Amino acid sequence: MVFKPFSAMAVPVQLPAAQSLLDEINKASKSKDPLIVMVSLAGCPYCKMARESYLGPMHKQGFPIVQVDMRSDFPVRGLTGQLQTHDQLVKQWRVSIAPTLIFLGPQGQELVDRMEGGYLPDFYGSYLEERIAKARIILRN
Repeated sequence: MVFKPFSAMAVPVQLPAAQSLLDEINKASKSKDPLIVMVSLAGCPYCKMARESYLGPMHKQGFPIVQVDMRSDFPVRGLTGQLQTHDQLVKQWRVSIAPTLIFLGPQGQELVDRMEGGYLPDFYGSYLEERIAKARIILRN
């Protein structure tokens, strides 16, 4: 019998796909949290690490997080209510690195600096916590 590594048998962590950014931002605003938008790319190992180790568990605890996929034609209502594809939104935001985390406030403004690329796993969580804390301060003032 051949055993597969645990990670190969684990169920992949999924985040909800962004469908209407304004609605998702409004839900996040009720809890005084930023909406975290993860821009992801299929097959990206750094995206998988961020999803499975940090963002997935946060989402399960109720933190507002959605995913936008590069090169995807999945429809989404953008910040002005227009219907566009995930890929068009990624290009509009000028995102070229996966993963990229964007922290959005009530009017769709970016509250803090983006997290771009795959940070060292030892530091990813602390950088993420730092940005969330800064975004919350901005939202609560």
